Amino acid sequence: MSPEAEAILKLLQGRCHQWGLAPTKDLIFSQELRQACVQNTCGRYGASWTCPPAVGSIDSLKERILAFPQGLVFTTMLELEDSFDFPGMQRAKEIHDAITAEVHDRFGERHPVFGAGSCTRCSPCAYPQSCRFPGQTYPSLEAAGIHVTELSVAAGVLYNNGPNTVTYFSMVLVP
Repeated sequence: MSPEAEAILKLLQGRCHQWGLAPTKDLIFSQELRQACVQNTCGRYGASWTCPPAVGSIDSLKERILAFPQGLVFTTMLELEDSFDFPGMQRAKEIHDAITAEVHDRFGERHPVFGAGSCTRCSPCAYPQSCRFPGQTYPSLEAAGIHVTELSVAAGVLYNNGPNTVTYFSMVLVP
């Protein structure tokens, strides 16, 4: 394992649920998933600096990812009261985003980070005006066309952690 990956894992120790290394050559980039972005399935297309079209083409993101031999994939997991516990899901996303932002702030200049869904630093996002936090944001895994279910297999981490749980994924590229 590279010293960079070890440093990232030290930061994540006790804060993430699982982690694994995924060879970038094994990642599948899906134009169909990216098309869900274009169809504005989540409502963030053209409304966020971390989503399409602002993050660039799937090909440019793929090229950026494949420039590194592996991605360190990490997850956070939170137990929910029930499968309709939307405040719990939001709280879990906020926790995950805070950890991912810290990884990005410490390592993102040399090791690109991809997060879980759209950036949540500002509400609403300033897009298409200038980003309020340039250099502090990162694209989503989905914007790169990466299915999290397939990423979980490549990294050897669980996608589903059982009933009444929510799991979020991020990836940082490492040598």
